[in-house]
Amino acid sequence: MLAAAVLVLGAYGRDEPDRVPVLLALAAVVVGTVGLLGAGPQRLRRPPALLVLACLLVAGSTVLVWLEPTGAGFLGGFVAASAAGSRLPTRSGVVLTGVTLVAFTAAGLAADRSPTSVLVPETGLVAFYSAGRYARRLRERTAEAERLVVELRESRAAQAEAVAMAERQRLAREVHDVLAHTLSGLLVQLEGARLVAEQEGSPELAATLQQAHGLARSGLLETRRAIGMLRDGQLPGPESLPALVRDFERDTGVPCRLAVSGTPHPYGPQARLALYRVAQEALTNVRRHAAAQRVELALDHSAAGARLTVHDVGAPAAPAGVGYGLTGMRERAELLGGTLTTTATDRGFRVELWVPA
Repeated sequence: MLAAAVLVLGAYGRDEPDRVPVLLALAAVVVGTVGLLGAGPQRLRRPPALLVLACLLVAGSTVLVWLEPTGAGFLGGFVAASAAGSRLPTRSGVVLTGVTLVAFTAAGLAADRSPTSVLVPETGLVAFYSAGRYARRLRERTAEAERLVVELRESRAAQAEAVAMAERQRLAREVHDVLAHTLSGLLVQLEGARLVAEQEGSPELAATLQQAHGLARSGLLETRRAIGMLRDGQLPGPESLPALVRDFERDTGVPCRLAVSGTPHPYGPQARLALYRVAQEALTNVRRHAAAQRVELALDHSAAGARLTVHDVGAPAAPAGVGYGLTGMRERAELLGGTLTTTATDRGFRVELWVPA
């Protein structure tokens, strides 16, 4: 832009008497053009500032058309007309274009130009203004289309969420009506059987029934917790592990500790759920199958993901990692791009889950 301005200044500077007015007009054209077309400060992009720059550009172009009839001073008017159509309010753009037409006509007649040479720039002004208006309408329609696309995506997301919520509500009702009622009836039956065993002098049977009663009560609590989560639509995640550890320690009397290290990441809902469900399933297997002396949980956050380890220390009666629960968790981890491994150790059994961030 500066190099072009220097060349134009040199071309217009040959006529010594008109040198100063031509230089001033060229300066106005350069400033107006740079201001309208350049990426200036935010304040220069507002309509009042644009209008001032356009008026400056029109004034400089009019002077050039008057002083240099055979020059290209009318091109500045084309830039102003295009900016008036595309960037100024409709009323201001029409007024500015009309003023430019009148000014160019007066300047051309004052310079003794032929009617044809006066009509050509004016036709160009109208064409550039129309092109600016078309560009503006196209820009507005594009913005409106983008806004509609965003609204459509949000609407579809809200619809999908509503469908998922309705399905969770249905599942919650089914679980409550079938499983929760069945477990409640089982608790009553086990308690009655335990009382009969105590009355008939069978302490071992009473103790077994008491243990079964505890397991059924724990299952009922887990069922009710699952129903609550289904109704609220809030899936558990790593933040629920401390409560899970406390409940396990309270129900079994087995010491259970949780160690968390690293900085947590905003994991996706399925990854968060996997971390919770694997810990829950591992603790359930420890409760059912292992004679554990203590249980150690470790959750390590890193830049790549999260690693959860559940290690029961003792002499397991059966491998705590077998069964359909952890098999399903292993499949869930693989779908997330992670891994789940179960390993027998010299002190017990370890379940390890890795999920990427």
